[in-house]
Amino acid sequence: MLKIIAACSNGMGSSLMMKMKVEQAFGDLNIPVKVEHMSIGDAKNASNSFDIVFVSSALESNFQHVRNAKVIGLKNLLSKEEMIEKIKEHGIA
Repeated sequence: MLKIIAACSNGMGSSLMMKMKVEQAFGDLNIPVKVEHMSIGDAKNASNSFDIVFVSSALESNFQHVRNAKVIGLKNLLSKEEMIEKIKEHGIA
């Protein structure tokens, strides 16, 4: 099971909505996941214990230090279609 972070600036509304879309996207691909949502700061500290981090493309540069997780920047945080496309691009599905 993949461990995933959905991160936004404050870890509140946007990341929670993104978490639900990430779960739907992976569900459509029949890939089991455990998704947590959190702030950028928390995600930066936790990212090396996760497989994937979903974040806004504008905030992607905050994760240059990440070695173990794939960081996926999104233009539209609520687009399940973009998430599926990026999941496939990164060789996850």
